[in-house]
Amino acid sequence: MAAGVPRIFVSHLSGVPVFDPAGDQVGRVRDLVVMLRVGQRPPRLLGLVVELATRRRIFLPMTRVTAIQSGQVITTGVLNVRRFEQRPTERLVFGELLDRRVTLTETGEEVSVLDLSVHQLPARREWEIDRVFVRKGRKGSAFRRAKGEALTVEWTAVTGFSLEEQGQGAESLLATFEQLRPADLANVLHHLSPKRRAEVAAALDDDRLADVLEELPEDDQIEILGKLKEERAADVLEAMDPDDAADLLGELPTDDQERLLRLMQPGDAADMRRLMSYEERTAGGLMTTEPIVLRPDASVADALARVRNADLSPALAAQVYVCRPPDETPTGKYLGTVHFQRLLREPPPSLVSSILDSDLQPLDPEADLPAIAGFFATYDMVAAPVVDEAGALLGAVTVDDVLDHMLPEDWRETEFHLDEEVPTDGS
Repeated sequence: MAAGVPRIFVSHLSGVPVFDPAGDQVGRVRDLVVMLRVGQRPPRLLGLVVELATRRRIFLPMTRVTAIQSGQVITTGVLNVRRFEQRPTERLVFGELLDRRVTLTETGEEVSVLDLSVHQLPARREWEIDRVFVRKGRKGSAFRRAKGEALTVEWTAVTGFSLEEQGQGAESLLATFEQLRPADLANVLHHLSPKRRAEVAAALDDDRLADVLEELPEDDQIEILGKLKEERAADVLEAMDPDDAADLLGELPTDDQERLLRLMQPGDAADMRRLMSYEERTAGGLMTTEPIVLRPDASVADALARVRNADLSPALAAQVYVCRPPDETPTGKYLGTVHFQRLLREPPPSLVSSILDSDLQPLDPEADLPAIAGFFATYDMVAAPVVDEAGALLGAVTVDDVLDHMLPEDWRETEFHLDEEVPTDGS
């Protein structure tokens, strides 16, 4: 573990309060959710089980945790209050891992798990379990306290936690391919039987499944979405890029569209409806509604901080769009674009309004695909703003979406390739 990265023992998180950015308490931590992995790789910490004041237990992803400090957890303020349901690949730390009997690899001695420590990976948003606090000797009981030496060891120094290589069905398959890029995992799913594909999709967390769905052929997308519970299907659509989610929704029957839209957060549903109002192969139909938008008084430092967001695609991070309030699409008046290279050349305190590229004409939402492709080729762009007649920024079109619609419809199926053999047994 890199120096300066704090280690947190999970016992210290039990019952700690969870606060939103305004300082209001939203609940308390009741458990931690991890995903075990094949071999000796440390488990990934997916999130926390938080009990609200109403006694409902919900899942809080670690991607929405901004800080764990001073006996409290701080969140982004965005919570999904759907009741927590444990998935096949998930393990509860307090409920399933603590007080478990495992074996020390070096000596073969059985020990009891008293605690686990987690840490955030350097320069990443992921968390892992890294160490295990164990006690040697026989397991205690309600009437006899266990005795023996207690020690802290690396996760790799014990066995008895990790997934077995064989016989784990979708769980083992998912762990085996965890490090694949979304496009390559989509390749794996595409070649599985419908039964196995549904099992693996059900076991993926919402964000991962959203990323994979964006890379699948349309038929596979519809099939997988149709086998999810409606509430979860709405959650996955919310996690997808808005333009991809709108395209997928547009392929569903009208009644199904409306049911899913009613289950989504109002802001996300409004974005979907707006995108679906445009023809698919126009700038309005291709754009994402979530580009980086800054006000004129924002600094270069502010812009660079937004560009560093690990969740942004390289194309969306290539420039920021400067607009008058409101700064969510559709915005106030669009003033211009600042490209990433220009941001790197300017002093951090400089205002973005002083370095605008305002000469380049934005795209009209009704611009068709040939006109958009010509724009990108002529000006060597990887993303472009879409602005309406009133001068409001509606979104941005990225080059990957242009290519997606210019390639043959079946390109995802004909161009899929992976060097590794795809397991298809058990279907």
